[in-house]
Order: sequence, then structure tokens, then C-alpha cells
Amino acid sequence: MDDINLHYRFLNWRRRIREFREVRPVRYRERLKRMLRDGDVLRYHGNSDEVGCFVAARPLSKRSRYFEVTIVDTGVRGMIAVGLVPHLYKLDHQPGWLPNSVAFHADDGKLYNGNTVGQQFGPKCCRGDRIGCGISLDSDDGQLTVFFTKNGKEVGSLEVPAVEALYPAVGMHSLGEEVLLDLHAEWRMEEDDGLMIVDSHEDDWGRLHDIRVSGTLLEYTGKGKSIVDVGLAQALRPLNTRFHYYELEITDAGEKCYIALGLARKDYPKNRHPGWSRGSIAYHADDGKLFQGSGVGDAFGPRCFEGDLMGCGIMFPRDFSHEDGDDADDWDLEMFPQPSEVQNDLYASNDDDDDEGEDLEGTKVMVRRCQNRTTPGRSSVQ
Repeated sequence: MDDINLHYRFLNWRRRIREFREVRPVRYRERLKRMLRDGDVLRYHGNSDEVGCFVAARPLSKRSRYFEVTIVDTGVRGMIAVGLVPHLYKLDHQPGWLPNSVAFHADDGKLYNGNTVGQQFGPKCCRGDRIGCGISLDSDDGQLTVFFTKNGKEVGSLEVPAVEALYPAVGMHSLGEEVLLDLHAEWRMEEDDGLMIVDSHEDDWGRLHDIRVSGTLLEYTGKGKSIVDVGLAQALRPLNTRFHYYELEITDAGEKCYIALGLARKDYPKNRHPGWSRGSIAYHADDGKLFQGSGVGDAFGPRCFEGDLMGCGIMFPRDFSHEDGDDADDWDLEMFPQPSEVQNDLYASNDDDDDEGEDLEGTKVMVRRCQNRTTPGRSSVQ
């Protein structure tokens, strides 16, 4: 009897070993649906009514923490998603739509975290852009930090439960979409201990009030119930003759698009929009008005909406110099009690009148504001 039992146990072990050998190769096999892979190139192969999805053969790990996708062609709608999913993820869903998956979507710049409703996360991506996704394994409490990049710069990060292995995934949903996949891309590493360098860009800001920084994204976190519930993000250093221009993209206009872009003195009140108080000048997106040290604005340019680019710069005179150099806090923006002449290139045909007004002491510079890189106007300040 013992010999018979031993024989059956031996046959059972042989069967289990054979099953293990059959299953093991399948475990590390990539999965894709409605997509074609030609080397490192992935192409959508559907009718635009159904999602195509690719899941890599191996998950991200300590040895391989990061991968990138370069958009070769956005196709009809550019509905390309890059993220992480469980290995048995349903391939007729975009990454990020189902539980335990997360993805950054190129067409709307939103983050999808186990839900078909995304949250505003970063800029939209187009042809030629590189989208990266990586993990940091140093989080506590069973959490895993997932971060995303665009063209080598971090967009933002979030923590997800480290319940199972997460595999690189790419989703597409319209004709003509094509990407270049790099599963062996490298993220910047410190030489000493191999920790990932994730730049939150918080060091670029001198003051943040009711504003949250996530990579290059600024998000209002205040109550928004009264006129004093203003969020302010002020850069650490002033504009100068070397760095005289900056711009932003409105990724989400919120309820009323109360977004202002401009210049202000270093000790500007944190609960006042730029342009409302002395020592500041700003272009307001919601009404297209210019505010210069006053709560009453002047008609200046077009209103701005989601997807618009707003820029602000200074056109310095050739002989401009500051006694304190680039380390100066800012120029004396308090000197003008009322706006000097405003020149609006798109909406007004203001004629130059050098004899009008009274000369103020100091050096005059031309402040220039842009919408979608077209100049709606300039104003001269001292």
C-alpha cells in the first residue's frame, strides 16, 4: 500500500512540475489587443470604436523602475495613455480606467487612477513628446509612489497601494496613433545610493499660499468663497535681463477662471491677486483686463480659457542695469500711483504721446504680456 501511495505522489509531483513549466513562460509574455508591435513601435489596429491596449511582459521592479513612450503620431484624436496595470488587465479598457491601475492620458493631460473619470494632472502631449512612468519603492505603509514625466521633466506623482506587481501599459483609441516604446529607459539616479531624483519644482517658488505644486503643475487649494480666498505663487527670483519671460498653460479653468499672471514686489500680500495692490501689474484671464496697483482693471486683451498659453515678460532698455544685479529682490514697482500708458496691440490703437504725463524718477521698462504667444499689449512701468 505504501508503494502505491508513493507511486501516486510521484505522478502528482510530475504533473505539477509539467504544469509549472507550461505556465511559467506565459507569465512573462506581453499581452496586446487591437495593437500591432513592430520592434519598439506600437500602432493602433482597430476601428476607433474600441480601445487597444498593450501590457509589457515584466513588471517594474527595483532593477527596472522606469519606462518611456515617445509619441510618433497622435492619429485622429491622440487618445494615448501611458501607465501601470496588473498583468491580467482587461485589454479593452484604457490603462487607469479599472481598479489597481493608473495612467497619464496624453489627449487631456489628466490622471486616471482606477476610474473612468480623470483628474487634472499635467499638460497635454502631442507628436514628438516623451511620456515616462516610474516607481519609487521607498514609501512606507505599503504604499508605492508612481511618478510621470514629460520630455524628461517630472509632471507629478501619487501614491498607490502596493498590492500586486504593476506592468507598463500603453493604451490607444483612434486611427493612426503610433508610439515608440522604450522599456529600458533610465531615470536620473544619484550615484551614492541609487535613489531616484524627483524634482517637485518647489524650490523655484519663494512663496506659496493656498497653492499646491506637483511637478510643473500649480493647483489652487483654497476655499474660493470670498474675495480674500486668493492663492498666490511667487517665484523665488525676479525676472532679469537674462531670464526676462515666463508663461503658463491653463490646464483647467475651474469654475470662473480667476487666474492672473504678472509681476509683483517680493512682500506682496498673499491674499491679493497680482495687480490689485501697489507694486504689482497683472493680466487677468477671466475678463482680459490689465490691473496695475488697483482693484479696477482696464480693458486690455481677450479672455483666456482652458488650453490657452499666457505669458509675461520685460523688454529691458539696452542700457538697463540694476545696482544689485540679478540678486535684487525686485525693482521699485510701487512708484506708479496709476497705470502709465497701456499699449494694446490687438484691441486698441493707442497713439504714442511722449508729452503726456509726468516723468517719474527711475528707469522705465516695458512689461509685455502674451496670449498663445501673440502679444495683446504692453505697458511701460518705471
